[in-house]
Amino acid sequence: MQKKSISFKPAPHASNEAGQSLVELAIIFSLLLVLIAGAVNFGRAFFTYLSLRDAAQEGAAYGSIAPQNDDAIIDRAYANLLQMDIPESDLDIQVHIFGPRCMGSVIQVDVIYPDFPLTMPFIGDIFDLNTISIHATVNDTILTPSTCP
Repeated sequence: MQKKSISFKPAPHASNEAGQSLVELAIIFSLLLVLIAGAVNFGRAFFTYLSLRDAAQEGAAYGSIAPQNDDAIIDRAYANLLQMDIPESDLDIQVHIFGPRCMGSVIQVDVIYPDFPLTMPFIGDIFDLNTISIHATVNDTILTPSTCP
């Protein structure tokens, strides 16, 4: 029995497609990096929103027992944001009282971060969107004083 040797020859067009895989990898890799950067930006924005909401909640809780002093309410909200390293000048905290400043009225604390920076490559330049505004609002009921002055 005689052995036959089989040899494989590359197709004549294979040399023309040698760089195709590398180009496809570069395109897919670029798209994946943009998607990952978007996920990171979304995570940063969501974490910032949660921090702003917690600060607004702290201010509203303090305002529900001491509604007469708006500056103290704002300071209480700022104090809750110290770990965020956001300058006070970049934040806007507003206090609104609906009704008289006594039991049963509603206090609303808004914490606004108008220029949250995005770090997403290319997309910010394409859509001219390098910052977004993040806004958190909390409403609470005033508990003291029980009678209006």
